[in-house]
Amino acid sequence: MRADPGQRQRDFLGMSMTALCGGALALNLLLILGLLLLIGYQGARYFWQKDLVLIERADAPPLLGEIHAREPVPAAGDAGEPAHRLQLRVGNRDLTGGDFVWVDEAAISGHRSPADAVLIERLEWGPFYGRMVELRRGDEVLAAGGDETWRAFAPLHRIKLAERAAIRELEKGEIGEINHAIEKLRLAQRRLELDDPPPAERARRAAELEAALAARQAEFDEAAARLFAMRDRLEAERLVLEAADGARKEIPVGSVVRALRPNEMDTLAKLGLYGSRVWEFVADDPRESNTEGGIFPAIFGTVMMVFLMSFAVVPLGVLAAIYLREYAKQGPLVRMVNIAVNNLAGVPSIVFGVFGLGFFVYTIGGTIDQLFYPEALPTPTYGTGGILWAALTLALLTVPVVIVATEEGLAAVPGIVRAGSLALGATKWETTWKVVVPAAAPGILTGVILAMARAAGEVAPLMIVGMVKLAPTLPIDGNFPFVHFERKFMHLGFHIYDVGFQSPNVDATKPLVFATALLLIVVVTGMNLVAIAIRNHLRRKYAGSAV
Repeated sequence: MRADPGQRQRDFLGMSMTALCGGALALNLLLILGLLLLIGYQGARYFWQKDLVLIERADAPPLLGEIHAREPVPAAGDAGEPAHRLQLRVGNRDLTGGDFVWVDEAAISGHRSPADAVLIERLEWGPFYGRMVELRRGDEVLAAGGDETWRAFAPLHRIKLAERAAIRELEKGEIGEINHAIEKLRLAQRRLELDDPPPAERARRAAELEAALAARQAEFDEAAARLFAMRDRLEAERLVLEAADGARKEIPVGSVVRALRPNEMDTLAKLGLYGSRVWEFVADDPRESNTEGGIFPAIFGTVMMVFLMSFAVVPLGVLAAIYLREYAKQGPLVRMVNIAVNNLAGVPSIVFGVFGLGFFVYTIGGTIDQLFYPEALPTPTYGTGGILWAALTLALLTVPVVIVATEEGLAAVPGIVRAGSLALGATKWETTWKVVVPAAAPGILTGVILAMARAAGEVAPLMIVGMVKLAPTLPIDGNFPFVHFERKFMHLGFHIYDVGFQSPNVDATKPLVFATALLLIVVVTGMNLVAIAIRNHLRRKYAGSAV
């Protein structure tokens, strides 16, 4: 029997469409994989230490630094022969005004890698490239010469690191607690003025508060005196450095984060340094306007905000979906609500930010301040941006995703399951909460995963309702009530925007943008994997359903 030509044409068209869809999927996967590889490579190499190169020029002072890039430049002559130039990170921002310079290869008369070249990572002004000259304490010379100074610097620097850690502990520990207590006493005095009790009681309570405040102030003065003395000791010894052009710079040993001789380091030593820098990046606080140091507050703020958002959006979205699917009478009104929910998913996120600012911050937060924190006014407590309002704003932003996913999960539960439960004598409520919702849990968690992924990457609405460039304190600390929902917070997405587009030193911060983006992908992936593992467990548990 001869095949129908029309059937062959339809089979060919079907195979072509299948191949087209498979090719599109493969292309998408390749693009995603390429993007991840690019971000991973650029982010991972940010922490690797390169050798220092001393470049000598015939008509200009020598330069010492790390070669970051090499690119072709058009020749100025008629021949049009290609030439190249090098991008060199020379640091020494306090001496030169910039971190990077471009050097034409034609102007280079020679280059070498001196063994005594040092890289000094500082708390301020970025890295310093040069060589050690001497170590001083006031007018006393503790060590002179490059090698002798290098040997004397290491044990002294370890002492200074311990002193700096003690200063940090004093500032964030004892002094922080005293400041917190003083602020509470000041607010108690203001509360006493607002309550206006009888004169005798007012005088008694005012005297008690004054005595307590005086005692706390005395503790603060004593702690501050110890702090100033510790800072003086920290800056007593100074390291004299010399740049490649002969300019000298004195740096307090206590302000040095890390001192290196990269040209003397082998691969194993550089791997150890790599791990140290990665840990610093993940666990430390930022410095130098977020361009150096770590990003732990941003990691903490991102994770806490996403979990708060999840705790808010899950009951809100799930309950709404259950009502629409299981209880509401299907009709024009329910269809209009579903259309409105779907349309909400397409509203720009900045609109939700404006709504959160007006409703959560100014209306609800302002009311809370007037009712519970009148002594702090006109300084707002909850009437300003904070992590709670940011989480609730993102909950509204992502609730359509949860509603739609939950409705689909509920619809996938076979009707025979509901009928069997009702036939056994269960009520509608018991059937919904003990049979239908557990069976639809994988679908609900799918919506939560999508909501978490979107919330973790949102930046625009958070800029209005509580996210800041630098948050001095975390939303969780040791002071009652321990979790402070009113505090502002840092976010990895905004950190990427701030470092990448607001930093005056773009060349120096470009690798940091990739490193932060890589970390954001890791954080979001980690949270999603936890939710996916829970979803898969529930899916296996209720394998009898059609979910």
